[in-house]
Amino acid sequence: MSVTAGHDRVPSPAPGPLPAPPSRRRAVNAATAGTGHDAADGRPGAALVTALLGFAVIAVDVSAVNLALPAIRDRLHAGMSGLQWVVDAYTLMFAALMLSAGALADRAGARRAYGWGVSLFTLASLGCALAPGIGTLVAARVLQGGAAAIVMPASLALIRQAYQDARHRARAIALWTVGGSVAMAAGPVLGGVLTQTVGWRSVFLLNLPVGAVILLLLTRVARSPRRPAPLDLPGQLTAVVALTGLALGVIEGGHEGWTSAVALGGFATAAAAGVAFQWVERRHRAPMVPPAMLRRPEVSVSLAVGFAINAGFYGVVFLLGLYCQELRGMSGVATGLMFVPLSALITTTNLVSPRLAERIGRRSVIVTGQVILAVAMFALLPLTADTPLWLVLLLLAPTGVGGALAVPALTALLMDSVPGERAGTASGLLNALRQTGGALVVALFGSLLAASGDEAFSLPGMRVGLVAVGVLLCVTSVVARTLLPRE
Repeated sequence: MSVTAGHDRVPSPAPGPLPAPPSRRRAVNAATAGTGHDAADGRPGAALVTALLGFAVIAVDVSAVNLALPAIRDRLHAGMSGLQWVVDAYTLMFAALMLSAGALADRAGARRAYGWGVSLFTLASLGCALAPGIGTLVAARVLQGGAAAIVMPASLALIRQAYQDARHRARAIALWTVGGSVAMAAGPVLGGVLTQTVGWRSVFLLNLPVGAVILLLLTRVARSPRRPAPLDLPGQLTAVVALTGLALGVIEGGHEGWTSAVALGGFATAAAAGVAFQWVERRHRAPMVPPAMLRRPEVSVSLAVGFAINAGFYGVVFLLGLYCQELRGMSGVATGLMFVPLSALITTTNLVSPRLAERIGRRSVIVTGQVILAVAMFALLPLTADTPLWLVLLLLAPTGVGGALAVPALTALLMDSVPGERAGTASGLLNALRQTGGALVVALFGSLLAASGDEAFSLPGMRVGLVAVGVLLCVTSVVARTLLPRE
């Protein structure tokens, strides 16, 4: 059953046992007869596990690398600018290419696109692990980000196609979101432990056996239907140039000065590419950002909220990793363990979020999550080098609750607001905006931290960044409260 805009809006239930009873599986198989699915439709759980593992390995990689940054700096002799590009080379390509990756998942079929993405991600991870210098590492991270862009929307499309019943699909999406969020929260712990005990290269080598397992499991997933979705290559190119130019301006502005030639050149490039992107999208017969889809408040607000939530979470992970190791002199293992309570909070809150959304409505859950995350930004402002560790952990608590509360409801709202054949495109848009938020906040925070010019960790710079993100979250929470319909 395809959930179309304005119809069949089902509240997201609490996660429960996923495999449907035999009678339900027979009903699902009958409903999907003739749609290009094979006998594996009787095992939708295989699609869920495969999709969840791909999401998890991407999420772990994103956050684990943050804890390896000091070790990468020491071994490869990189400065703050180089460390920012190690993070942003990945997230920028992840964000920009995901716009087309959604259409690719629809065009090639979710299962095939997913296999391509996982294979490339695994090979690129090997390239990262073997990188002899910072330039090679950044180049390999670009490939990793491009591969992750293919995996993310294809993974959610696999779930959308495997679960035809809206209620069962909502449960599957909730578990997919829980798995990714838990993996992202656990990433710093894993990254700190691996970096301290084995070395920073092991953070990337870990992806190799996981990638092999995913590809093996993928053989048990049903073939996906294919839709003739044209690719918008001019729009994709201008999007990549715009985001890269913006990141270049922000990163280099903090190091070379905001009026330096490289910073101004980056901002000018971003502005010109942004104008070109809008011009191309208005004239393309099949734009990768469909205007009709964006006119729905459920879609446009979801994108804005996703941007702000990732800015908050990525910003805190980036800051705390450097704060603990650079300012407090903590080891990688000790820093990673600082994130264990955060991981537990995220896991618990993700499990509670769908049930809470069923009781009070998705809009209320989304708004509440943003407000809590905004409070988290302001709560971290008093941090100093001498703040007791127990107090640091206490101040981190709202970060684990806010985003984890909002994201499951946000994702389910978006998926129920678009037709099934647009699942890949909608997923690509949401995750593109989320990753863009993460990339830009790392660029901004890194520049503010190094604003003193001596590459030292700057507490005043950290506070300016936290206030900026906190204000952004307050604004998007008001927008969501105003524009999203009540349920």
